[in-house]
Amino acid sequence: MKDSSTTADKKIKKSSKLGSRNNLVAYSFILPNFIGFAIFTLVPMIFSLVLSFAKWKGTGKIEFVWLDNFTRLFRDEAFIRALFNTVIYTLFTVPGTMVAALALAMLLNSKIKARNLFRTVYFFPYVASLVAVATVWRFMFSPQVGPINMLLSQIMAEGSTMPAWTSAPGPAMFLVVFFSVWKNMGYYMVIYLAGLQNVNTELYESAALDGANDWQRFKHVTIPQISPTTFFVLMMLVISSFKAYDIFLNLFAGGDNQLSSSTRVIVYQIYNTAFRGLDYGYASAMSIILFLIVLIVTLVQFKGEKKYGSGQ
Repeated sequence: MKDSSTTADKKIKKSSKLGSRNNLVAYSFILPNFIGFAIFTLVPMIFSLVLSFAKWKGTGKIEFVWLDNFTRLFRDEAFIRALFNTVIYTLFTVPGTMVAALALAMLLNSKIKARNLFRTVYFFPYVASLVAVATVWRFMFSPQVGPINMLLSQIMAEGSTMPAWTSAPGPAMFLVVFFSVWKNMGYYMVIYLAGLQNVNTELYESAALDGANDWQRFKHVTIPQISPTTFFVLMMLVISSFKAYDIFLNLFAGGDNQLSSSTRVIVYQIYNTAFRGLDYGYASAMSIILFLIVLIVTLVQFKGEKKYGSGQ
């Protein structure tokens, strides 16, 4: 009896050592990524949170001003304008990209000639260099020598004012939204294609037998089946739209890399305040506000998806 008890204890100890060894191996794989996350993400986030309650120019003593930076934000016209531009950009870019991506996915999910070629063509703008394609677009929509305005001058009445695509608030926002949809729709098209592959085709057949037309099958079969994909695309687009910076900079910035008030977004305002104005505390307060906005929008989306998915 004693021998069997000793054998069982040895097995338990051996199993425990093996489990510890396996855990150590698993942690060794996770550790490099966690170290990188801690150094480049977690620590800067904590430092930014601390700085949001202080005044600091990058050197010297950090002076805590507590909520002064946040109260200052509500009186800052430049920040409010940048936030407004970001919201407008998001409101037009997100649905535009989703509709374009879903339409392309539906088209390329059907049996058409050269389907793989078209998939590659539509995905190419996403992987193309942003600097290169933005330069081409900036030339195309140049108010003075751009071919778009030259074409419009032939169509519109003589003496009509041509749109200032890169400077006037309305045309500039239209241009950046149009460019963003064109640039990103290929990526989200691929995501929608993956979602469409998982739609149960038997549901289409049942709907057709019940007399449903194409629109009814799309509305009552396709849309509910790809709702998780749509939620993921929506969440990714909202987050990326609020973080938009490089598209605006490459489309509208001049030689000194300055954006006008009509095209200045919140991330650029944070960058400009921190690295040009050397007001790191105030810029950190802006970044905290941006983080809270994105967090609230994401939580609302999660709640909406949960409610929609539960059929309430």
